[in-house]
Amino acid sequence: MDNSKNTGKIIGSLVVGALAGATLGVLFAPSKGSKTRSKIAGGAENLAKDLKKKMKSEAKDFRKSVTKEAKSLKNKAAELEGLVEGKFESVSATLKDKANALLHMNSDHELKQK
Repeated sequence: MDNSKNTGKIIGSLVVGALAGATLGVLFAPSKGSKTRSKIAGGAENLAKDLKKKMKSEAKDFRKSVTKEAKSLKNKAAELEGLVEGKFESVSATLKDKANALLHMNSDHELKQK
């Protein structure tokens, strides 16, 4: 989550920096308008390439992070499943023992009444 915030800040900073640079370049350009526009277009292309590269890198990191978390969740789910099965077996055995005890008490009680 913090990584996403930092990425947003970095991208925002790149965009603001590019716009400021382009504006200053136009204001102080010693070249003709066509050359200046060509330079700005080239800068925009470079910026787009850099952003694309950064986004690919962030997407790759995100996929790795999600895969790691998914594996962790799968392991935790398997562990929880084992705990639940163990508890179920324990409760089942206890219920069987109590039911058998009640049956024996009831049959003993019936024998005494006869």
